[in-house]
Amino acid sequence: MNNFFLKNYNHTNFFKHTFCEFQEVENFDFPKDSHFKSNANSLYFYTKEGVYRKSNHWGRVANCHWKIIGKKHTKNQQRITGFATWDAFFPINSSEKNFVIVVDFYQNSATIQSKKTSNNAPIFSFVEAQQRLKKIRELLQNDAWTSYFSQDSKEIKQLVVDAFLNSSKSLQQIKLDFKK
Repeated sequence: MNNFFLKNYNHTNFFKHTFCEFQEVENFDFPKDSHFKSNANSLYFYTKEGVYRKSNHWGRVANCHWKIIGKKHTKNQQRITGFATWDAFFPINSSEKNFVIVVDFYQNSATIQSKKTSNNAPIFSFVEAQQRLKKIRELLQNDAWTSYFSQDSKEIKQLVVDAFLNSSKSLQQIKLDFKK
């Protein structure tokens, strides 16, 4: 991979159209003179390595997509502190392929993650990943379409989703291929 074209993020630009996975931090006390407090009462503290954020809202944050990765399932309105290194931020408004889609067939769920989290998965731009994610979630959460195939519903879901992730074919074409 050529790092020459990767954008360098810091305290002046990390909040501009970025994707990031913050790691939950349990015992960080924000200094009284934290660097920034947003209108939504999120606190930010910058270090040479990255940024601490304490907030009760994660996911879509203004023009960004910031996730909190922690030990337990969290809900919005719960104040959680996360830390992200500057190299954990990725642009979402570019054609750079920085994202993978991770599918959990046992939970019938899928998420977008940075390509740092997976070595072998196909990579997409953020817009491509969002478009595919929407279709994959529809496939996973709806069983009606599986009745048209000879395989059981779990098997055909996995086959179609895997083919959709690893192919440039349309979802309709992939389904037709499995009906043959």
